[in-house]
Amino acid sequence: MDSQSQLKEIRLDGEVAYDGKFLKVSRDRIQLPDGKITHREYIRHPGAVCILPLFDDGRVLLERQFRYPNDKVFIEFPAGKIDLGEEHLACARRELEEETGYTASDWRFVCTIHNAIAYSDEHLELFLARGLTAGEPKLDDGEFLETFTVTVPELMEMVKSGEITDVKTIIGAFWLEKIVSGTWTPAA
Repeated sequence: MDSQSQLKEIRLDGEVAYDGKFLKVSRDRIQLPDGKITHREYIRHPGAVCILPLFDDGRVLLERQFRYPNDKVFIEFPAGKIDLGEEHLACARRELEEETGYTASDWRFVCTIHNAIAYSDEHLELFLARGLTAGEPKLDDGEFLETFTVTVPELMEMVKSGEITDVKTIIGAFWLEKIVSGTWTPAA
């Protein structure tokens, strides 16, 4: 018996505990690998993209945005929710332009991350964006943010000092450091 089948929990039944405009919370009754019955509550999320915008001079585009659940302004990479039926790259292109005004001529898929595996099915698709051209942002109604640039070493210092705590941005920063150094290459 492989470890996958030895560890798998089996859904017996379930219900939607909360059905919001954006998020849904499910409560399932499950059978554990040892046969015992218990419950799992988790957030259903449509998924999101995160863009690592890299200028030709090596600078990186970041955002400052207030995040209500934590009652503070966070520094993060441009990102946004994937709409129903939307291709991941199309979402990344749309979000970069909407939030920052920039478009990119060179897009590379970097990786998929699951940022909250204990209580959510959310996944983020990270993309490297190069060949940036400035334009006008098209922020969603009720969306407020500001953009700024830093070098990759400055970005890494912001991670090290704890100024950046957003998980997608930290993972993206480590990827960018490896990409810029030539150690890692994203997919074509």
